[in-house]
Parts: sequence; C-alpha cells; structure tokens
Amino acid sequence: MEKIRIGKDEPLYEIKGIRPMSPNVMQIVFADPVPISWGDITIYTEDGTEAATLTGYDTVYRDDGQTVYLSNDGSVYQAPDTPDGPGEPPEPYVPTLGELQAGKRREVAAECEGLIYAGINVALADGSVEHYALTIEDQLNLFGKLSQITAGATQLEYHADGQPCRYYSAADMQAIIQAAMWHVSYHTTYCNALNMWIAGCQTTDEVAEIFYGADVPEQYQSDVLKAYLVEITAGYRRAVVHNPGDGLARQEPLDDVPSGRHLFRGVGTNQ
Repeated sequence: MEKIRIGKDEPLYEIKGIRPMSPNVMQIVFADPVPISWGDITIYTEDGTEAATLTGYDTVYRDDGQTVYLSNDGSVYQAPDTPDGPGEPPEPYVPTLGELQAGKRREVAAECEGLIYAGINVALADGSVEHYALTIEDQLNLFGKLSQITAGATQLEYHADGQPCRYYSAADMQAIIQAAMWHVSYHTTYCNALNMWIAGCQTTDEVAEIFYGADVPEQYQSDVLKAYLVEITAGYRRAVVHNPGDGLARQEPLDDVPSGRHLFRGVGTNQ
C-alpha cells in the first residue's frame, strides 16, 4: 500500500489511492488515520521509495471522511445550482462515535508529537539553562551520545537550539539525555492513557470532553502513568541537575507543579 507524508516531520499515512480530479483538485483516499494539517505531499511506493512530491495542495476542498479532496488554488466545494436557484446545502453530517474516537486519537497524537518535538530546557553544571529540541533525529542523536558515554567518552560534541556546536562533559550530556528520556516517556505514557480513555467512551459527548492536558480518570491510568503522577505530585523532577561540588546528577525539588496536573511547559522535564 502506498504511503504519503505531509510536510517534513509528519508520520507516514497509508493511502488506498491518490489522483487528480481537476487541474486544481487532488483526491486522496486514506486507509485509516487522516492528517489534521496539510502541506507538501510526498508520495512513497509500497517498498518505501520516494516517488514524488506535490506542492500547493494545502486547502481542504471537500472532506468526506476517509476521502479528502485538496485544492492548490484555495478553492472549496460549493453545492451546484439547481433550476430553482442555488442548491440546498446538505444536512450536516453527524459523525458516529467511532469516527469521533478516531478523530480524537489523531488530535491527541498530533499534540503529543508536537510537545515532544518542542523539546526541553536543561540546567547544566555551570548553572546555565539551555533548550534542546527533540525531533526524531534529535532523539536518535542523543541515543548515539549515550553509547559514547557508555564507551567511556568524557567530552561529547552537541549543541543547544540556535547555538554553535561545542563540547559537553559526560555529566552534562547525561543530564540532557536523562531529561529527554523522561520527557519522551512521560508524554508517550500520558498519550497512551488518553487513548485508553477515548476507547472507553460510550457517548460522543464523552469524547468531546477529552483534550491533551486533561486529568485522566483513574480507571484509565496505567501503573506507569500513576508512577509519573506520584513523582510530579511529590514535587520532584527527573531532569538532571548537577551538584557543582561533586559533578553528580541529583533530583531537585520542584515547588511549582500543582498536584496531579499535567503541565507542558517545555522546561526541564516538568512535562
């Protein structure tokens, strides 16, 4: 089955077909998840080979659920005229519970990904605080640095966002890696719990009330999420903070995290 990517950092979406409907309108039939934002469309063959990139199709011309029509000139679908005048607009479509659940899963997944990619601030041994993005490429780079530390490296090259590359001590790099792992793992765990909550909804109103950042009902909290919530409620963060006296990582109390709330500020790992 063919796949497409929207933009550069979005996931791949399986499609059943893609074809032009007119010089300015493209039809895409999705197999399951449907993107929530649009941009350049890169098409991949079944074996993963990049086939083509379509630009300019960033306006939703018409949305028929799993089939989406995009225009490259900003146009949107209008009901055709009839002999008696403009066509009557169709009755508003009422999505099913399953469709709303699928849409909500896409919504929280996109929010989770965005917050992970936005990255973290980490306090280093010299007292400075630097910001590090955590795109997939950044995460892979950090895992590579972890391998270097394990092999005995004492200084490692890396860079904060918008800063030149420089050497970091092994302790500082370990602080960055630990903070990144906490950030990614927490958001992944929290998003998983939201998906369990979404699956457990019995009405469309229940689905509509769910949003990224909401307190997950206890029956949908995994043991892993409960452990994170205990940690947050206790007022501690697992972002690594160095003791200038010994260069070792330690936990530092965090007084401004409300009990049981999910904060997504991108500061340290207070996520």
